[in-house]
Amino acid sequence: MAYFLSLNKSILIYLERSGGLEKLVEDCKPFNDPQRTEAACRFPVSVNPSDVMEVDPVLGDCVLHDPLRATTLFQAACFQVIKRLCLIGKLHTESQVNVTLNFTHLPPFPEYTLDLCGFPRVSRPVRPVSMEGLVIAITRVTKYTQGARFLCTNGDCPFSGGFHHIRVHTPGATESATVRSDFSCASCSSPLAEDVKFRVLGDKQLVELIHVKALEVLTGRQQSSLRYQSVTLFLRDELCNSMRVGRLYGVLGIPAHVHQWPSITCSIEANRVQPWEPEYCHKVSASFQRLWKEMSPSRWRFSAVVAHCFGLHVAPPGMYNPLKLSLLLSLMQSRTDAGDAFHNLDLLVVTSDTLTVDRLMTYSLSLARRGVKHPASAEMFASLSRDEHGAGTANIHAGSALLATEGICMLGDLNRYKKDKLETIQSVLESRAVSVFIPGKKYGEDADQQLSFPVQCSFWAFTDSHHRAGRADCTLLGTAEMGPVPIQLADAFGLVVQCKDGIGEKALLAQTVHTLQQAIRTVNLPQSTCWEFSTQEYQELVAHAQGLQVELSSAAEKIIHGYYMAARRVGTQRQGVKITGASIKLLISLAEAHCKLCLRTLVLEEDAVIAVLLCENSVTLKHGASALVIPPDAVFPCDLAAVDGLRRRDAALDELHQNILRFIFTYAPGAGAYIAEE
Repeated sequence: MAYFLSLNKSILIYLERSGGLEKLVEDCKPFNDPQRTEAACRFPVSVNPSDVMEVDPVLGDCVLHDPLRATTLFQAACFQVIKRLCLIGKLHTESQVNVTLNFTHLPPFPEYTLDLCGFPRVSRPVRPVSMEGLVIAITRVTKYTQGARFLCTNGDCPFSGGFHHIRVHTPGATESATVRSDFSCASCSSPLAEDVKFRVLGDKQLVELIHVKALEVLTGRQQSSLRYQSVTLFLRDELCNSMRVGRLYGVLGIPAHVHQWPSITCSIEANRVQPWEPEYCHKVSASFQRLWKEMSPSRWRFSAVVAHCFGLHVAPPGMYNPLKLSLLLSLMQSRTDAGDAFHNLDLLVVTSDTLTVDRLMTYSLSLARRGVKHPASAEMFASLSRDEHGAGTANIHAGSALLATEGICMLGDLNRYKKDKLETIQSVLESRAVSVFIPGKKYGEDADQQLSFPVQCSFWAFTDSHHRAGRADCTLLGTAEMGPVPIQLADAFGLVVQCKDGIGEKALLAQTVHTLQQAIRTVNLPQSTCWEFSTQEYQELVAHAQGLQVELSSAAEKIIHGYYMAARRVGTQRQGVKITGASIKLLISLAEAHCKLCLRTLVLEEDAVIAVLLCENSVTLKHGASALVIPPDAVFPCDLAAVDGLRRRDAALDELHQNILRFIFTYAPGAGAYIAEE
């Protein structure tokens, strides 16, 4: 008894120091409403294990190693406070107080960490654990019984009235453990009957969590023999709807073994959820730093060399430089801002060499914080199944696009998709959301329901320009080489890049020689390439550049706005060309991405020029040439392997810069008022 009183006193001291008493008083006020008839009153209590350990080491040990017993101790202390202060008049017994302990944190030791990579489904002590993982499936919010009142059916028994038999939910308990028809009276062993009007219902939601490393098997780069297993979380009451599909979270909870004959399933009763982000290396290698210093006289050269030397083990130097630059720019724009708005940069590649493009995209996925290569047998957006944990509701599984949240989803060759799937892709690209229809009769609900999930990833895809099935020839310049992809779908992607074999058989020979060199593990690069960077150095560069916060300068803003207004004026003169608000969003996204790739924080006029050239090439490929006539490879007009290649590229870009200004002055009303003469 003295031991119990000592722990009770320690709990009261902790609640007073932590502000828990004031919160308990506030939480009691709603229960005094005469309209409310709860059998049990629920009180969440925030517990800081470090502070509890300072007050009483014995109590702290109980909290960390026997949370169910600690909950009983806090229940007794809270009931004592409520009765002494007369906070709730209709509270009669201690069993009516339903306390849940919410841990603020746990000690950073392996004993309190649940590693989802090697999660063992074996018996272990019931202690709170922490884990980090990715949400791959989630159910709808359903009801569960928080507490229920039972009365003895024997009228002569003193327990036939009052609040003596109160059952509340405990971690790991099923619904039948709280509400059942075969309970017996502790006094006379007569059957108990529930007083239904005092039943207390709460919200619950099931979430399936898996380690983020499991997504490595979906990048398509390598086949792994590893098998990852997920763990099911139970979110209750205020934690419901605190997790989203495809997001990373850190969770504190209590492991529980749910006995559902003939099987036993392991789950986690979560009591704290918060967004989590793994640590990334944000340094730039010494090689890139030296390159940045050497290329500093020109604001275009650094990004050009970075793209030129990118993926050299996949494609020979100099081939597909516009595609390499576009892939790097798309990698720059794969983060959400403070307002939870995702800045995407979708990419569609038109090529006759689909094998090399597929390899370049697959290699680029390794640089993304999260990259998923959509397999043909998997679901692209979301799928439904029946929950296996007794809830009977719909379980929503994330498809490739939702798994790639804040990353890249590679769709691959669009020619392998049927028409209905292409229409779905177009709809998602335009709305940036996917809808899931849940039939009510199938999943135990009275009415059908339709849920919408935001799609926050960038899409990569390519199409074979030689594949013309189902498409008539087009006389507009460039559009005849789009293959079977409809113009509406190409417009939804935003940025379209064409990879042409400008040197014919020489390109095939160069690719063949390069492939043979890689096959015999040739370590020396061609003599024309003076810079060599490893994959890890590119990963570090991309991770650092993604985190840069950039700002649009007035000069860049004027170029983007002027080109947008001029393109709208010219677009009205061309049939089928629609310049919408998505176009200016694409221009800003491209300019910001190029600024990040150049390791700057201020978007300059040179970044806007690159954005305009890429956008104009894309529009020309989809709708034909406009009054701003630029070469097909305007961003890389010459071979950078030559001695003066970078200098000649700068000169060509300077000339294109002047052409853009003349285009703006000619077609944008009032352009001369806000763009200085050059």
